[in-house]
Amino acid sequence: MDDLKIIELFFDRKEYAIAETERKYGCYLSKIAYNILFDTEDSKECVNDTYMKAWNTIPPQKPNILRTFLGKITRRLAIDIFRKKHAEKRGNSEYAISLSELDECIPDKYSAETEFEQKELSKSINLFLASLSKENRDIFVCRYFYSDSIKEIASFFGTSESKIKSSLFRSRKILKDQLLKEGFYL
Repeated sequence: MDDLKIIELFFDRKEYAIAETERKYGCYLSKIAYNILFDTEDSKECVNDTYMKAWNTIPPQKPNILRTFLGKITRRLAIDIFRKKHAEKRGNSEYAISLSELDECIPDKYSAETEFEQKELSKSINLFLASLSKENRDIFVCRYFYSDSIKEIASFFGTSESKIKSSLFRSRKILKDQLLKEGFYL
């Protein structure tokens, strides 16, 4: 079933909208949640919460790209669960590992307290992403948005893990230099 029909089911308040969403996007959402949480049960709960959140937000929202809309919900919910469970320490999930890789080039959360600073940081990161080649941007997003492992990314792009690591290292350096140049405290 295509996305427009699924969204129409949500608008019509048909419960099988959730079943169709699960059939089409369940694996995709589970992967996002698992890469962040590194726990099967928590991932299942997170995906189920995604369906509930979608049910409660469609309508009034009408997402342009259902896959992205659901992916963002899952990612946010998974990060919230991760933070609650790992308030003291980070786990072994790809999310935790990818966060530690970004520690030196993304400002501390306390340095971007105001909404204005957060928007400026978001603009800077978007400009940074736009400056990368399509392949390097895709690699960066796979790692730091979807929390894919280096091995998964290398397999997807049909290249070596060392090439992926080098690409990510160079991209993080470019991001760090750009943010420092723009006055962000790291």
